[in-house]
Amino acid sequence: MRDIPQPQRNGQGGIDTGPRNVEIDRQNPDLLTPPPTDHGTLPNMKFPFSLAHTRIEEGGWTREVTQRELPVATTLAGVDMKLNPGAYRELHWHKESEWAYVLEGSCRIGAVDQAGCNFLDDVEKGDLWFFPKGVPHYIQALDEGVEFLLVFDDGAFSENSTFMLSDFFACTPKSVLAKNFGWTPQQMEAMPEKEKYIFKGQVPPPLDDRERLISPTGDVPRTFKHRMLAQTPLRFDGGTVRITDSTNFAAATTISAALVELEPGALRELHWHPTDDEWQYYISGFGRMGVFAGSGLARTFDFHAGDVGYVPFAYGHYIENLGSEPLVFLEMFRNPRFEDISAAQWMANTPAQVSADTLNMPRRMIEAIPKEKHSILPGTR
Repeated sequence: MRDIPQPQRNGQGGIDTGPRNVEIDRQNPDLLTPPPTDHGTLPNMKFPFSLAHTRIEEGGWTREVTQRELPVATTLAGVDMKLNPGAYRELHWHKESEWAYVLEGSCRIGAVDQAGCNFLDDVEKGDLWFFPKGVPHYIQALDEGVEFLLVFDDGAFSENSTFMLSDFFACTPKSVLAKNFGWTPQQMEAMPEKEKYIFKGQVPPPLDDRERLISPTGDVPRTFKHRMLAQTPLRFDGGTVRITDSTNFAAATTISAALVELEPGALRELHWHPTDDEWQYYISGFGRMGVFAGSGLARTFDFHAGDVGYVPFAYGHYIENLGSEPLVFLEMFRNPRFEDISAAQWMANTPAQVSADTLNMPRRMIEAIPKEKHSILPGTR
């Protein structure tokens, strides 16, 4: 029993002798034994992709975390998808905009906009793409396969209810297809009778001038691809931040993001976002997030790779790396611009006596706070 975590703190609580899932308790120490600063009842703000239903297809798999799995997540939803080498996510479109981050491997993406302009390019680990709502597109894995995160600008989105070309044609009379495309019944005999969704294919040849299509209306005027990992990061003593929004990725008109890397012990400072809820995806490492909801309400959550986190609009929060390796995660917002308010910067640029009187602290301590924003703070040494 000594190595089994118990809901005890400073002589309070007691031993849990009943049925329990010890592994979940080990992974969530701040749920089992919350910090004494936690108060009141707040909604759950965490859901692991590992607890989501996995849809297995002949060319790969997919799973999603939407408002159904995480009810507090009303503004954004996420999909984790894997395509085997050569496999397709078939020709399709959405009612929502699609933002994506390549986690591993590489793939080819293609789209055609309302003017008939086309886009075709390859993306690899650390790259983004963004397709506006309604723009038809496809994804095909290259020779190493690919896994990517998709984020949609509606918490109620479901990957299982997108518009697919094979499904559209299966639901359309053959006589109408024949009239529309000039096809004969014999030419349509092998046409799918239902959606194909994720299916096997051959790895496409390298993308060169021979593979690129030339549309009479030209290429899409704004690229749908962005190399997020190649951005020069904002560097702090304790980690890095890469911000991608409409200022450096013009196509991303509804979703902005930050890629954060915290060194062991480092802290994503106390802050909040003045415009939108925050949807998070944890890529690697182990850490915790403390959330303040006002009126004395606060709760702490623990996160591992593959977990989704969520912070409602304007809630104060911090993220701390509790592990021995970097904690890497994405922050995403349903807004074309990334914005956050730093508690330290706010205090440093307010008359020092005001903050000192509010916190019952010496004025000199307030005056020592840097006036510039430090999004990441180092751990104690």
